[in-house]
Amino acid sequence: MVVGDIIVIGIAGGTGSGKTTITQEVARRLGDEITVITHDSYYCAHHEMTYDERVLLNYDHPDAYDTEMLVADLAALKRGETVEVPVYDYTIYDRSDLTTTVHPARVIIVEGIMIFHHEELRDLMDIKVFVDADADVRILRRIVRDVNERGRSLDSVITQYLSTVKPMHEAFVEPSKRYADIIIPVGGENLVALEMLVNRIQAHLNSAK
Repeated sequence: MVVGDIIVIGIAGGTGSGKTTITQEVARRLGDEITVITHDSYYCAHHEMTYDERVLLNYDHPDAYDTEMLVADLAALKRGETVEVPVYDYTIYDRSDLTTTVHPARVIIVEGIMIFHHEELRDLMDIKVFVDADADVRILRRIVRDVNERGRSLDSVITQYLSTVKPMHEAFVEPSKRYADIIIPVGGENLVALEMLVNRIQAHLNSAK
């Protein structure tokens, strides 16, 4: 693989904005040409803490992530190297002992709420996309996701949203929108923007053939 042919696309946005929907649809359409890594996989490990202590941590602050590890892994992928990405277990609020083997591809998508906050991480991206959505839509999507997919109680999701998610979004996520090259309103339901993004990526793939 020619390293210069690799393009990195960052897809950011608030919790429940639809960035995962956009990412998954792009990956579905382009298949083997895409490698996806998420910032959430790089939540810091806290094996030294009890479960009750881990529950109280602020997972919506930039310091909750081992971004240095993500930067190193992304740089390795851009060099054409394979990396071992951590696996985070949301049910125990801690990183598991497992890893996922991720191979480089001609298009690498990095997804996460905080990925534009870190300059070193931004500098590795060729295209930065911010997926936007109204706050009421985002909280409803987060409730459905965390209750159905992550085994959280409704009360815990609402408490976490009001105490950390909302203030951290306003402090860190929303301001990072200014770094975006493309802003997609209405989240994953914006089919026109999705088509434009897919066409832009396809043009890169075609030009490198």
